[in-house]
Amino acid sequence: MLVIADRGVVVSGPSGSGKTTLCFTLIDLCRASGRPARLVCDDQLLLEPSQGRLVARAPAATAGLAEVRGYRPSAIAFEPAAVVDLVVELVSDDAAPRFQELRPAPLAGISLPRLLLPRRNALQAALAIRAYLESPPFAACTD
Repeated sequence: MLVIADRGVVVSGPSGSGKTTLCFTLIDLCRASGRPARLVCDDQLLLEPSQGRLVARAPAATAGLAEVRGYRPSAIAFEPAAVVDLVVELVSDDAAPRFQELRPAPLAGISLPRLLLPRRNALQAALAIRAYLESPPFAACTD
């Protein structure tokens, strides 16, 4: 999970689908364009409904750590918690629609918008996520 400006984005998918790579790609793209972005957690997250919103935190044992495949878990700068605004599910190419309506994703009893994006294609997925976050009603996060 990461925070882009003031929007929380959960990235889910099977092991090896490119979740961490996508998060780091988004962080790099955002920073290059002057937008703040930071990881909240890598691989596991704790979800807690609060006043109709969903708050995510890293488990204490892995807070501030990220693992890049082929290397070891390493310490990184991170946000301790964030409200979830978008769920991105990394799926096989044939399960990812070329054009899509946002489908709801129920997490911990809260319904959130969900994008289905191709796994192991971090740049394409990152561009789709940025385009979504720059469109209403999320456009405010790019100001």
